[in-house]
Amino acid sequence: MTAYSKVGFIGLGSMGYPMALNLHKAGLLAGVYNRTHSKAVEFSKQTGCPAADSIETLASRCDAVVVCVSADQDVLDVAAKLAGSLTPHALVIDCSTVSAETARTAAQSLAANSIDFLDCPVSGGTEGARQGTLAIMCGGEPHTFDHALPILNAMGKRVVLMGPVGSGQATKAVNQIAVAGIAQAVSEALAFAEAEQLPLDKVIDVVGSGAAGSWFMSHRGPGMAAGRYPLGFKVALHQKDLKIVRQMAAAHGVQLPLVEMTLLHHQRLVDSGHGDEDISALHRLKRKLFNPRD
Repeated sequence: MTAYSKVGFIGLGSMGYPMALNLHKAGLLAGVYNRTHSKAVEFSKQTGCPAADSIETLASRCDAVVVCVSADQDVLDVAAKLAGSLTPHALVIDCSTVSAETARTAAQSLAANSIDFLDCPVSGGTEGARQGTLAIMCGGEPHTFDHALPILNAMGKRVVLMGPVGSGQATKAVNQIAVAGIAQAVSEALAFAEAEQLPLDKVIDVVGSGAAGSWFMSHRGPGMAAGRYPLGFKVALHQKDLKIVRQMAAAHGVQLPLVEMTLLHHQRLVDSGHGDEDISALHRLKRKLFNPRD
């Protein structure tokens, strides 16, 4: 099999738009599609890349398609349309965050038409998407992964095959559990530091240089200290992802306390109108522990 040279992209959201831009910069992008067509037209005006008015039209131009949509059913619907539109031996790379079972179902529907599939959820937020430094966790056949590497490397810095189809999504679930714990710990620690009237910039510097140091502390801590929560990863999207984790854990007969606590906190943020803010907005709730009237 030769390298894929005509790549389509479906889903131009806050992550998908910059990921598609990086594919365009790499000379791989043949077209884009977005459910809200105006977003695809905007992308086309910026890049000159064709904006398809349907998934079927996009598929007719491509030998590979990257998908980055929001929900499990969206992935299944897109896969069904691609299964009937792509030529045999084309490739679908799904960078959405869905359940491992959804990934396996999508792969089966595409395999019926001899179309290859990789589940490749990403981590790194909108910064990583813009900079092309995403961590990409992949599930699929080794030979499919090898042929897809030029596409994946255009979007990410750390690209790893984790196992068969579904393994990428299972690894993303691991990531989302860890992200929840780190966000909970850092936001709570900084709220405590503020209550102790410590200089937060110095706290972030010295604590972030020791065992408690993390990407979240150094990149999101300054915003929390200033009461700002610039978007990297939406509360509402993390909530959606943790519901997937809850479902996957339930299949093992397990309920994860950290996940349940974070889902409760995310719902409070959504209910108070902060669902579109970065997950560092957990700090809003932690500050209220010390200042209930704040």
